[in-house]
Amino acid sequence: MSENVGMINLSHFAVYDVLGPDAEALMEYTCVAKVGGDTPIGKGVYTHFLDKRAGVRADLTVIRHAHDRFRVIDGADAGNRDYIWLKRMAEDKGWNAYIDDRSDHMACLGVWGPNARKTIQAIADDPAAWDEENFPFAATRQLTLKGIPVEAFRISYVGEQGWELHVAFSYGLSLWDLVYAQGATPVGVETYANSRRMEKSLRLQNADLLTEYNLYEAGLARPKVKEADFYGKAPYLEQRELEHQAAYLCTLSMTDNVDSEGIARYPVGSCPLMIPDTGEVPIDSKGRRSYLTSIAYGPSIGKNIGLGYLPHELCQEGREFITEYLGEQFPMKVEAVGYKPLYDPENKLPRS
Repeated sequence: MSENVGMINLSHFAVYDVLGPDAEALMEYTCVAKVGGDTPIGKGVYTHFLDKRAGVRADLTVIRHAHDRFRVIDGADAGNRDYIWLKRMAEDKGWNAYIDDRSDHMACLGVWGPNARKTIQAIADDPAAWDEENFPFAATRQLTLKGIPVEAFRISYVGEQGWELHVAFSYGLSLWDLVYAQGATPVGVETYANSRRMEKSLRLQNADLLTEYNLYEAGLARPKVKEADFYGKAPYLEQRELEHQAAYLCTLSMTDNVDSEGIARYPVGSCPLMIPDTGEVPIDSKGRRSYLTSIAYGPSIGKNIGLGYLPHELCQEGREFITEYLGEQFPMKVEAVGYKPLYDPENKLPRS
């Protein structure tokens, strides 16, 4: 995927369409980012739902299909929860909006890498439609690949250029075979969901993004706040006015992953995070204990990468901590505070 092109089965996505006279009102009220108003038809927007305290409730993308129709693409583990929340929000507001769960109708194939465009154009019925000038980032297009109708969404969770190809399930296997025949390498979803997204410092809902933390702490707050009201806006504005947040999501690297028996270890999931001298777990001013919300091996930089919230006063690049895995301790170093990728796919070099 770094040198050529990879393909990843993303058919686990939860997909639901929001439509009706009040669909725009519902989506504008639930989303932090502007998805209605003058948002163009076909535009995809990365956004969040907040809870009443402006904690991060959901992390998803919204595509505007029409003035009164939106498609929500969500994680498999969060989709049903967010679907029910949207339905209840519409009911509470008395809005005429229908939420249609399309998850069991839609498949998705992610195609990414330096040669993603070349690979897709080789099977495209209209190759020019995939050119850079005709297909900007975050745009969607209704196109065909050897007659297979796809909704192509130019977005990436792995750092490399490429597309999510959304297709009816009846075409899913045919699309897979078509792309595979062009030489694309099938890549496991762990690479998508952990290793490559962490090299890019991208966050994962229900791991790094939680209702206990806000968007400013997670490094995902937008530079501007939209004029329209949205759920959780008042506390979101209060958080914005703070001199600093109580904690920030930091990116850390494991500087030595070899255990006492000489075995290299590659943890995944969540691990404790402690101060080296005392073994104590840092606790922020809100009483939240620090831990690695995610950890996985980053093949491009050759290190285990972790994400974790640290109290504001401990958020310094180069600061050292320890984590524990299989009863042994390993050193961790803060590489970045907030969003700052460790790997730049543009020049293929790790950040020094």
